Amino acid sequence: MNIGIIGAGTMGVGIAQVAATAGCKVVLFDANAPQIDKALSGLEKTLQKLAEKGKISQEKATEIRSNIAKGEVLQDLKGSDLVIEAIIENKDIKTKVFTELETYVSEDCIIGSNTSSISITSLGAELKNPERFIGIHFFNPAPLMPLVEIIPSLLTEKTLAEKMYNLMKEWGKMPVIAKDIPGFIVNRIARPYYGEALRIVEENIATPQQVDEAMKTLGTFKMGPFELMDLIGVDVNFAVTTTVYKDYFYDPKYKPSLLQQRMSEAKLHGRKTGKGFYDYSEGAEKPVAQKDDALYEQIFLRIISMLVNEAVEAKRLGVANDEDIELAMQKGVNYPKGLLSWGKEIGYAKISGTLQNLYEEYQEERYRQSPLLRKL
Repeated sequence: MNIGIIGAGTMGVGIAQVAATAGCKVVLFDANAPQIDKALSGLEKTLQKLAEKGKISQEKATEIRSNIAKGEVLQDLKGSDLVIEAIIENKDIKTKVFTELETYVSEDCIIGSNTSSISITSLGAELKNPERFIGIHFFNPAPLMPLVEIIPSLLTEKTLAEKMYNLMKEWGKMPVIAKDIPGFIVNRIARPYYGEALRIVEENIATPQQVDEAMKTLGTFKMGPFELMDLIGVDVNFAVTTTVYKDYFYDPKYKPSLLQQRMSEAKLHGRKTGKGFYDYSEGAEKPVAQKDDALYEQIFLRIISMLVNEAVEAKRLGVANDEDIELAMQKGVNYPKGLLSWGKEIGYAKISGTLQNLYEEYQEERYRQSPLLRKL
């Protein structure tokens, strides 16, 4: 297939690498031309390292790189069978690009967006042919993370989701099909991992270090919420939460954190700026959490209960089937277990009781239970 990629940032070049590795011919375009050269230079270094480590052959590295061409203008994508957009999370900017793209590509060309939180229906509605438009959401870094969410809109042609599902399998990915709801599967269900952790710190119940340690030791998560926000980008995480909150008509369950907003305003974005919830400057020592077993148990149970409740609600609403909900959280954000399985293991009654106690303490809709949770 001929693949067009719009956006030569980390995600765009990552998707280009995935497609090129699968043998597709790729044209990579970015409105900021120097960014394409920078991205391709970085990719060459990455491929060379992979070859040196023996993960791919030198021939394969050469083949992958030769499969990717530079697009000078958007019109260079006119021969594409599939175009995937991976630019800034801004609906107006994305829509403008899609509207122009549609004037160049053939009627058979599929147009996909890598958006992590913007409605696929709203993005595709402005197109002359919205039936060809679909969400194809990769996770960062795209070459390493196996999950891809396939999101058809209300207007997407009925067989297109299955076609993209099969294509992603051919590309070596683990695809899941999700409803076009805010946050899709992963970014909807995962919100409490960050939001409740931030709430706990805002209330001076624990430090970021203690929250991270609780989730890593009791939950065996690879990274705690604050470490993960620093890796993702505090600003990026805040933007996704804000989008989900607005798109759910300001449902209190997804209310953003004031602490996270202040961190974003101060440009304490995490690793990319050298400082976030942790200091990444040279020689900086990571603070050690003051261990407190009872507190750790409280933190873990509070956050995991919120997560399980979101997974159960996604099941109730048919956001995806049970298998895809479990797979999405394990392969999209590296959770050690599927949340529905985790709920069974802890006991749905215990999860329900934890949420009921939080609801009675705070008197907030944030802690309301899925109607299905009490029945499990």
